[in-house]
Amino acid sequence: MRLLRFYTIQKTLLEHGLEELIPPKWWPWYMQLGRVSAFWLRNKYPDKSRGERLRLALQSLGPVFVKLGQMLSTRRDLLPKDIADELTLLQDQVEPFDGEEAKSIIQQSLGIAQIEDLFTDFELKPLASASIAQVHSANLKESGKQVIVKVIRPNIKHTIEADISLMEALAEAVQKLLPDGKRLRPVEVVEEYRRTILDELDLLREAGNGIQLRANFEDSPALYVPEIYSDYCRNNVMVMERIWGIPVADVERLEETGVNMKKLAERGVEVFFTQVFRDSFFHADMHPGNIFVSHDHPENPQYIAIDFGIVGTLNREDKRYLAENFIAFFNRDYRKVAELHVDSGWVPADTQIDDFEMAIRAVCEPIFQKPLDEISFSNVLLQLFNTARRFNMQVQPQLVLLQKTLLYIEGLGRQLYPQLDLWSTAKPFLENWMKEQIGLSAMGKKIKSNLPFWSEKLPEIPDLVYDTLKQMRHLPEQQRMLADKQAQQQTFLIKMLFYGLFAASSGIVAMMLHSMEYHGFYSSTALGGSIFGWWKAWRYSHKAVSKSH
Repeated sequence: MRLLRFYTIQKTLLEHGLEELIPPKWWPWYMQLGRVSAFWLRNKYPDKSRGERLRLALQSLGPVFVKLGQMLSTRRDLLPKDIADELTLLQDQVEPFDGEEAKSIIQQSLGIAQIEDLFTDFELKPLASASIAQVHSANLKESGKQVIVKVIRPNIKHTIEADISLMEALAEAVQKLLPDGKRLRPVEVVEEYRRTILDELDLLREAGNGIQLRANFEDSPALYVPEIYSDYCRNNVMVMERIWGIPVADVERLEETGVNMKKLAERGVEVFFTQVFRDSFFHADMHPGNIFVSHDHPENPQYIAIDFGIVGTLNREDKRYLAENFIAFFNRDYRKVAELHVDSGWVPADTQIDDFEMAIRAVCEPIFQKPLDEISFSNVLLQLFNTARRFNMQVQPQLVLLQKTLLYIEGLGRQLYPQLDLWSTAKPFLENWMKEQIGLSAMGKKIKSNLPFWSEKLPEIPDLVYDTLKQMRHLPEQQRMLADKQAQQQTFLIKMLFYGLFAASSGIVAMMLHSMEYHGFYSSTALGGSIFGWWKAWRYSHKAVSKSH
């Protein structure tokens, strides 16, 4: 299965002429030989541009590759414009499946004979189509509300599992063969990705995520989350309020509408850090196809988020370490950053703090307080990879989703307002958050949150104190009895060992006397001694066991 999928991938890439994207000087001899050997696989789309061929190839390979294309489409600073423009189409314009088939899936999943039983004005033509699902517009028959109906692509799970299986094989090879294999932890990263993308196939889970995110940002001026109609949600079908907004990637239209681009970019940073540090629950698939801007109040812009299939969470320790790292970085306290990495176990405990501090300073200082349009992200990324390799920094699989989301946010900021100072925008938010986590106000909040539990247990405290004091009074006697019991048990074990050795020795002597044809009396006596020794050893072992209970 893995070999077949690997061949399919190679065949698709070559039939779309994508080997042309790699300069010939970068081809090792064995790749050149392999390409010549596959002479029957020729470019079938010579009339199409390289960007379109890349998009079509990723689209035909399925969801895992479409997700890669979506992420790359947000990094226009890393890609040529023609390729970035084509990859943007993967955000919501993937080739749809037949609308009649979608209609049949909806009827079967919701248990209705006809689509008209629940919906009016159901559009067979999809409103948008992505790698895993597509959406159709409709009205709820009962209330008349305008909704979209999301439907999972049929048989998509098989393709995803084949790709994940191949990724697992490649990850195992990387971990075993490459010098950095163990540090990069590719097997764990792929396993984390498997859980993430398979969760995205369950629309009941997505509905729950959307309901939670909506509750977190209820009445927020920064982010609007559409209503989910949970009564009409199943594993492969979800019904959600239809929204109207401007796609966040349509910068020209946003500017024509008079949207305050600076405030919009700053609110993107605010929404991200609020989700991560306040809620520990963040939308982890924030590519431009899933983010819109409300038409209302362009001077005070509000984001609209859709597609909640992938969300991330952070535990308390990771969240605290991240916040402290960000704040130390914003304050240019690179030694603190180095110490935090060692304390958290992200780098080995024997790392030289001074050297690590200097390496972090070399990466961070050139970009500090610069607007996004003056930062070469590719150079920064390369320096970070080199630093990570030098100091044996391990990849944290639980943070991969967060890092991917941060890439989306940073790429989005570049498109909306290239002059955005990411550091000064985020610093006040994180400092306020840290103040809420430590100090008297944080202590007061923790006491307040624990008051119901304490008030429930308060009546039991006198009895608990009395029982504790009573037990403490008898504690010396209990300790003496326990010591006596352990001493007896140790004595029994010693005797068991003695008789066991005696029995084994007597048995060996008995066999030697018998083989040397001594008088039967001697060998029988030795055998009897062996049997007696085993019996005594068994008795003392039984006593030792009974004393342990």
